Amino acid sequence: MEISELTAAEERVWRAFPRGESVDLREDPDEDTADGGGWGPGRTVRARGLRALLLDGPRHDGEIASLNLAGARITGRLDLQYATIDHPLRLRHCHFDEAPRCDGARLRELNLSESVLPGLTAHALHVDGVLRMTRTRCHGTVRLGGARVTGSLYLESAEVAAPEEEHPVLQLNQAAIGGDLRAPGLRTHGQTRLNGAVIAGSVNLCEARLNHPGQGALDAQTLSVGGDMLVRHAEVRGWTGLRGARVAGRLDLSYTLLSNPGSPALRAGSTTIGELWLRKGPPMDGSLDLRRAQLEVLLLEPESVPDEVRLAGLTYTSLTPHASAEYRLPMLERERDGYVPHAYEQLTAAYRRTGDDHAARLVQLAKQRRHRRTLPWYGRVWGLVQDVAVGYGFRPLRAAGWLLSLLALGSAAFALHHPQPLNAGEAPPFHPVFYTLDLLLPVISFGQDSAFAPRGGYQVLAYVLVLTGWILATTVVAGVTRTVSRQ
Repeated sequence: MEISELTAAEERVWRAFPRGESVDLREDPDEDTADGGGWGPGRTVRARGLRALLLDGPRHDGEIASLNLAGARITGRLDLQYATIDHPLRLRHCHFDEAPRCDGARLRELNLSESVLPGLTAHALHVDGVLRMTRTRCHGTVRLGGARVTGSLYLESAEVAAPEEEHPVLQLNQAAIGGDLRAPGLRTHGQTRLNGAVIAGSVNLCEARLNHPGQGALDAQTLSVGGDMLVRHAEVRGWTGLRGARVAGRLDLSYTLLSNPGSPALRAGSTTIGELWLRKGPPMDGSLDLRRAQLEVLLLEPESVPDEVRLAGLTYTSLTPHASAEYRLPMLERERDGYVPHAYEQLTAAYRRTGDDHAARLVQLAKQRRHRRTLPWYGRVWGLVQDVAVGYGFRPLRAAGWLLSLLALGSAAFALHHPQPLNAGEAPPFHPVFYTLDLLLPVISFGQDSAFAPRGGYQVLAYVLVLTGWILATTVVAGVTRTVSRQ
């Protein structure tokens, strides 16, 4: 493009470019860029002129060229596909009539902050510095799949809306970011896709509003984050998918609303996470899927647990905050897949690591009771007997209580009505306590039960005591064996 063909606004841009100077065409710093479609010729710059400037614009010795333009209406499509541009490209507060195309381009820096665009197509874009889209508004899809950004990607308070679009509206799948992904206050209407992306630093989605009700709002499967992933004070309407993701630091969902009624709200199966924080937010509207996840720290407040969970294969080293077993056990009752023994074992191990053996025993008792409901009727009956007698071995003092109660009952009854001796001349003196102990304890004999024989109802009482003694002995042995095997 010859310099004589330039409009007045374009000529200002061309003259400022070789010296790296800024051109600001705004009439009011507070004006709304969304009104840029009505800006007149004095603020209009053709995209093909910017392309020619970036690819073959003038240079001055000793100066660093850069394109710094603000407040312009850019007409036509800015097409930089596969271009290599060695100087910064800053188009702030600009209104684009058509979505720029930067597929395969290599740029030094790209800054589209506070601009309004109908979309952005930049597959496999390579930015050697930072990519800034702070407070940018896009009314179409932003395609950054496979992009490489050596610095950080900034999307603070950006808005991407394409409600009728079938594809994800913000595509960062397979992207590689050498710094942070900073997107606090991000607004999306449609799916945000981060699956397969690699973020060397941290991800900040605090106060974000991600809306795709009934479908995937945040698809971040196999995402890799070298630092923390912060999603605090956010709202995510639609499912959040993190299956197979790796977060070296903390995945913080504190104060966040996760809503996907009738389906999983958080799909975090097979993840590897340093710390997972679920606290202080409203109850999750939808189910929680943590199957096969590996966590170092699980910070989970019972109030944040939804009505349905899937915890099969979940492992964690530490569970905080410390709460009583009665407070934690209802979560395991909400398991969609029914009885999952591994979930009870993990909770037991967490309590034992903190030295709370009492809570660990309560969890094991709850496990046996939950298991009993899965057995056939005869197994349930025997399990109920073990529970009533000794609490499946986790309440051994209960057996002593039963024994003393039966001993008192039998001793009183037989003291009031002595059984008849079988051989009056050889029978030892009758002692109601020792006689009752002979009936209750099958492995100990005081010589009383073989010398005396009760009659009538007292004979029935003797049979009941013998049967009860055998049941107590059997349940105690079974309970002790089970308890020892858990150590």
